[in-house]
Amino acid sequence: MMPDWLAHAVLIATVGTLVLLVPFALHRTYLLLWARRERPEEDRWTQALPRVTVQLPVYNEAAVITRLIDAAAALTYPQELLEIQVLDDSDDATVVRAAERTRHWRDRGILISHLRRATREGYKAGALADGLRKATGDFLLVLDADFVPPPTLIHDLLGPFMDPEVGLVQARWDHLNEEESQLTRCQARLLDAHFFFEQGGRWAAGFFMNFNGTGGMWRREALLDAGGWSSDTLTEDLDVSYRAQMVGWRFVFRPLIGVPAELPRTVRDLELQQKRWAQGGIQTARKLLPSLLGSPWSLAIKREASVHLLGHLAHPLTLLFGVLVVPSALARRSLGLEGWLALDLPVFIGATISFLTFVAAAGRRRGGRWSDLIPTSLVTLALGIGLSATVSGAVIRGALGGTSDPFHRTPKYGDGQAQYVSPRIPADTLVKLAFACWMAICGIVAVAQGLWASLPFVLLFGSGYAWLALGDLLVSAGPPKAPAVELRTPLVSS
Repeated sequence: MMPDWLAHAVLIATVGTLVLLVPFALHRTYLLLWARRERPEEDRWTQALPRVTVQLPVYNEAAVITRLIDAAAALTYPQELLEIQVLDDSDDATVVRAAERTRHWRDRGILISHLRRATREGYKAGALADGLRKATGDFLLVLDADFVPPPTLIHDLLGPFMDPEVGLVQARWDHLNEEESQLTRCQARLLDAHFFFEQGGRWAAGFFMNFNGTGGMWRREALLDAGGWSSDTLTEDLDVSYRAQMVGWRFVFRPLIGVPAELPRTVRDLELQQKRWAQGGIQTARKLLPSLLGSPWSLAIKREASVHLLGHLAHPLTLLFGVLVVPSALARRSLGLEGWLALDLPVFIGATISFLTFVAAAGRRRGGRWSDLIPTSLVTLALGIGLSATVSGAVIRGALGGTSDPFHRTPKYGDGQAQYVSPRIPADTLVKLAFACWMAICGIVAVAQGLWASLPFVLLFGSGYAWLALGDLLVSAGPPKAPAVELRTPLVSS
């Protein structure tokens, strides 16, 4: 039996965690419903074509730099109005390859420059700021190293800028290597749900949305009006997005325009990306949310922005809930609340259905079959839970400050091997193993005590932590060559 004081403490912690988690789940459904009412936007530029600068911020991207520059040079836009900046902070073979491809395209009439800085001060934000000072375009298209833009991308994004209040137009991301592994398939579903329903819902409702760091085009005036790029958070894209909208610029999302990109190949690569996004998101909330809440913007926009900017708090809350599932059932039994033991099952069903609907519906937008989407969505849920083990630490760092942390970019492989390998953090592996072991112990206790309603939670949480722990252990210093995979995710109307 559990002491009464401890039982009460466990129950209070569990209820408090659920109370904080429920708004995030409801918010997800809220945006899903809004996304079904996408607003029509002007899609044709009818004036004289403006000058456009394409910015390619890179750092040690030898595996993909040639592909990136060639794709930028292939954009179908009048050469006399197109400028390409290779913003190269590299210190490896990327420098030589970028210089060679720059010369190659300059000799063929493309206005392209290979810009180098003395230091990496400000990381990606610093490179973009340096490029902005030298850019000649009225509009700036930003493309990360692992993106392969379709030739018509500039024309596809230009139309909404006919409205002089539009400061940014964002395309969705497509996936070059979705079918490479179960890990990449799950990532694809998470990203599809983000773009189709989170970005699509915010756009349809008129809420603040964010530039995703790449695959979007800025009006130069909007960037300058927002104060330009800043490196005091790890998510410079989210930061400048909110600053631009807070001074009155409007953003547009183009759900029918896709830009293919490479998904992280390994657990370690994925965690590196997710930790950066989570820490930077919370840093941005610390930086901007107080000013936004004190501004004259509507209550609806403030409420949405709060959930958006604080969304990564769901990681430590999910982690805590998983730890408490079985102790909470034991606490109820100790306090004589036997009738409440079965509550775990409807809570599990409700939470699972909400997530499965969100992710599977995104898969349907890609033309997927329900018979394939439901199992993949379940595995995707396990992946999201597994990520909470290590991403929670980044959330805490963001909440406590952590503004001096370096910008660790995600390795890109192209069709070969990445020149940069994600750093191995032994503590991350131990944390995941520890939580996997905890869930195993909880499973044994649940079976021994007949806490059957808790077992679905135990199995789901345990599989997520075990999967990522095993994936981390299997990552070697030199990953195998990535297979060349064509884009196979056509968009279908909902």
